[in-house]
Amino acid sequence: MKETKSTSCHYGVGCGVVVRSEGERIIGVRGDSSRPANFGRLRTKGPRCLLLVGAAHPAATYSHTLPGSGSVAGAGREMKFPIAENSLFAILLRSQWWISIVIAAGIVAVARLVLPDVYAFAFFAALPFIVIGCVAGWRQLRAPSAARVAGTLEAVRAMSWGDFSSALTDALRDDGYAVTRLTGAAADFELAKAGRISLVACKRWKAARTGVDPLRDLYEAKRVREAHECIYVATGEITDGASAFALERNIRLIHGAELARLLPRVRRTQPL
Repeated sequence: MKETKSTSCHYGVGCGVVVRSEGERIIGVRGDSSRPANFGRLRTKGPRCLLLVGAAHPAATYSHTLPGSGSVAGAGREMKFPIAENSLFAILLRSQWWISIVIAAGIVAVARLVLPDVYAFAFFAALPFIVIGCVAGWRQLRAPSAARVAGTLEAVRAMSWGDFSSALTDALRDDGYAVTRLTGAAADFELAKAGRISLVACKRWKAARTGVDPLRDLYEAKRVREAHECIYVATGEITDGASAFALERNIRLIHGAELARLLPRVRRTQPL
């Protein structure tokens, strides 16, 4: 086991963390007692660095992903830049797109009133907010509506295993993955793309609640097959314990809106 010192990206105060890893696999995060910013203590967000680092020792970043990027197992890695989760820009990225545009317009308007001779330079100050507004707008435009998510989940729950597995296989192949069906109980598919192997478990997609047990089985299958990552697909509720386990083991959960984006052609059948 290797331990590498890094810095937490949360709150922007420079809390030290120690990342524990085995090879390329991250297995834990703890506070760094040598850092005066936190003296080994971490708030609840500290361990979430497990999701934000991609190898044993890069700088931690807060990740934003443009939807519709065409990747399932690699989602969350396509667009990364250093930004604190609670910074102004991060908050604006999670807000309605027009808020950033209004702020940009306000900067230009105030500069024109206060500094009419040089207000043109205000456009440079407003440019980051315009960019953030465009990114937020793109994300919101591509995000499925609540009605579409509900309709897709209803349709998926009504499918037989054969229909659901075929629809999921087609979607994954459209994403560029080579898909192999597995016969084990823990994982149903093996994905291969760009030299990386991912295991997918989805046979319990109709379960009303997903607990820790199927995720533990999937994680063990990943270890045995030496896969790079694992993905669990569900339409029901994910318990808090299961969510925490997935967070600690870096298991990707696909449900809700993300499942609706993955299966855009699945629609609820309307009654005649």
